[in-house]
Amino acid sequence: MAIKRTLTRAVPSSEGGKVTHWQLEMKYEQGTEGKDDYYTNNKTVHIPATEENLEGGTKTNFTAKAEKDWTKKELEDLCPTAMWDEIFESQYDSVITNPKTDPVPNNEFAIPS
Repeated sequence: MAIKRTLTRAVPSSEGGKVTHWQLEMKYEQGTEGKDDYYTNNKTVHIPATEENLEGGTKTNFTAKAEKDWTKKELEDLCPTAMWDEIFESQYDSVITNPKTDPVPNNEFAIPS
């Protein structure tokens, strides 16, 4: 079953009428809700329009523009979905597909003589 991603929250921070930071949240789901194969998890990210990179320069994440000029697709494209997909698939595998099992204690075990 395919992973379903839904942008659930987008909070802009603006300066001079243009968005300079986004706080984004995406809900991940897989399986059928109410069934044993269902798993959900939320991912969040804070993205500034520009930020300093390790070399001391500036990295541009997006061009600042008015809130009304943003599309849902542009906001989704800002999310690091390739990384989030990998993380979610790993979580789904460890929780649903191959969950960890705890050893079963045998309280009736008799110590050999």
